Amino acid sequence: MRNFEKAKRIVIKIGTSTLTKDSGVNTAYVSKIARQVSSLLAAGKQVVIITSGAIGMGAGQLKLVSRPKEMNMKQACAAIGQPLLMAEYRKAFLRYNIIVAQVLLTAEVLSNRKTYLNLRNSIEALINIGVVPILNENDSISTAEIGTAFGDNDKLSALVASKIDADLLIMLSDIDALYDKNPREFPDAKPIPTVFEITESILKSAGDKGSIHSTGGMKTKLEAAKIASNAGCRIVLANGQEKDVIARIINGEVIGTIFLPKRKLSNRKRWILNSAATGTIFIDAGAMQAIRNNKSLLPSGVTNVKGSFNAGDVVMINDNVKAVTSITSAQLKELAGKHSREIKKLLGPEHRDVVAIPEDIVFIDPGTEVK
Repeated sequence: MRNFEKAKRIVIKIGTSTLTKDSGVNTAYVSKIARQVSSLLAAGKQVVIITSGAIGMGAGQLKLVSRPKEMNMKQACAAIGQPLLMAEYRKAFLRYNIIVAQVLLTAEVLSNRKTYLNLRNSIEALINIGVVPILNENDSISTAEIGTAFGDNDKLSALVASKIDADLLIMLSDIDALYDKNPREFPDAKPIPTVFEITESILKSAGDKGSIHSTGGMKTKLEAAKIASNAGCRIVLANGQEKDVIARIINGEVIGTIFLPKRKLSNRKRWILNSAATGTIFIDAGAMQAIRNNKSLLPSGVTNVKGSFNAGDVVMINDNVKAVTSITSAQLKELAGKHSREIKKLLGPEHRDVVAIPEDIVFIDPGTEVK
């Protein structure tokens, strides 16, 4: 379970509380990260870093005593802090003759299939020429409420790990591990070294917010672990302040909690699963059983349509399935409940007479799929 000798591609996520010190970047810590990453590269590994800390850096530069609450101030702090953050990374990695690249993302980039694939190609190109990509949410221009799109970059790290087919995601935080109960409230709480499945009870027991300048907590980390596990990626959550933490994890030492993947989806199905749905298609029990048996979704099984969407959009099917629809919401409202022979008459002989094919359908909860 903790044998990472064959782990070729590694994503390392560094949280705000781990990265910052006093009113700025913990330069000594960044140097330690650079040293450990250089050893990984020398061993033939490929590394991508997901960093937080831009808003915290900007707030420190402005001498703010707490994280700003107003959107415009958050964006201002991110704009101030991001170049300072990258300057520290660049300086630390150049000591080992490693070039780093900055990649800033918004949630919209990952939800759009075209920009999603372009981003994947860009990261692949950087990795293949020996550059370490350093990714962060583009808080200065994001249209989503800061901290809600990716949750202190926990979700972002998992999406990237999933997108680039990473073998291992290391999440470095001020959290030591997943505990059987909240260690802040219960002194007898025990760390859980291995998690085979993230259950609803585990999710409900997770806390909320992190530390003063971060937005993440255990809940966002568990949600991130679920995303990465769908790519067949192992995840290790550990305290980033542990000495040589990355090297020790790679060497198989039992540090923090390891989350083991339950299934491995294709790249396209992962994109569907992690994209925001633009509407909902409600179907009957017969249609649900059909798609469980790896059949296409037909208009005859549709009972209702909610929202407005186009062909090619990602939609929800009932409450546990996502799919790419080949029929618009307006068309589907007219076609709901009708048989395939009627579809051709209404849409024309060239139009596909199915709502979604099996390759474009993915269950959110793998336990409801047919094995």
